[in-house]
Amino acid sequence: MTQISASIQFGLDHLSVGATQSIGSWAPAALAGLAAGIGGTFVAFSAMKKSTSESTSAVTPTEVANSSQTHEVLALRADSDRLQADLNSALDERDAARSALAEYLEAHPQAGSFDRKFDDATAPFSGLDSTLADPTDPQLLADPETSLFSEAYFKVALDARIASARRHLRPVAVALLEVTEGNGGPGSPEADASRVTASIRQTLRDADTACRMADGSFALILEDTPENGAVWTVERIRRNLTSRHGQHTMWAGVACYPAHAFSTDEILDQATAALESAREWKQDRIEVATAE
Repeated sequence: MTQISASIQFGLDHLSVGATQSIGSWAPAALAGLAAGIGGTFVAFSAMKKSTSESTSAVTPTEVANSSQTHEVLALRADSDRLQADLNSALDERDAARSALAEYLEAHPQAGSFDRKFDDATAPFSGLDSTLADPTDPQLLADPETSLFSEAYFKVALDARIASARRHLRPVAVALLEVTEGNGGPGSPEADASRVTASIRQTLRDADTACRMADGSFALILEDTPENGAVWTVERIRRNLTSRHGQHTMWAGVACYPAHAFSTDEILDQATAALESAREWKQDRIEVATAE
């Protein structure tokens, strides 16, 4: 939850800067900060709103009670009302900023180009009310088969974790896993998802996040973990699985911030490429991305 709140804090920080600047000669800078703040708050709230509005349908009470990440689900719901209040406040600030901008431009016609920049900055949330009313996928938050977080949640969480790692100068690792039963040869059946999930949960720390992707593979976000720590975590999952359920074959691709990339998309691309390299081997294989 604290990682997703990174985007929220970004928005609120910029709102504070934009709202406290005087509307004098600093009006353009103040309004730009305000626009960035509203944008950050909206992005964070939209992700949270989608993740919480239908979570009851996605995860039954029994599934939630049995999930090692129950506290994260409950925290998402608990914060929804607070985020709504923050967003309403941001929209009020936007309206006030537009009024202030109109007054400023009337007194300073030469600054007219800034009006277009402000409109561009606020365009993504100009239709906010209708956006929030849209129905969301009932399976957005959790995978119905395993109760792990879904691919949609993974993408939002990874973006927030990397932003947090950047601020605190700490590493974060992503591991993508594919698992089959048997020796991994042609025709090997896909591993039982519940067994893999159990091994993942028994291995990861509370700060880590495990997700089930749409294609049936698994994705891990490992907090404050460099590449060697990520490799060891994957190996421990593999050993746990094979010791409890017999022979399985696991392929994994690992990529880390900041060792291999600096953005969410780059990290995912690197981890995916590493997984593809691992899949070229018949036996268990963990491939680590290489820095470009």
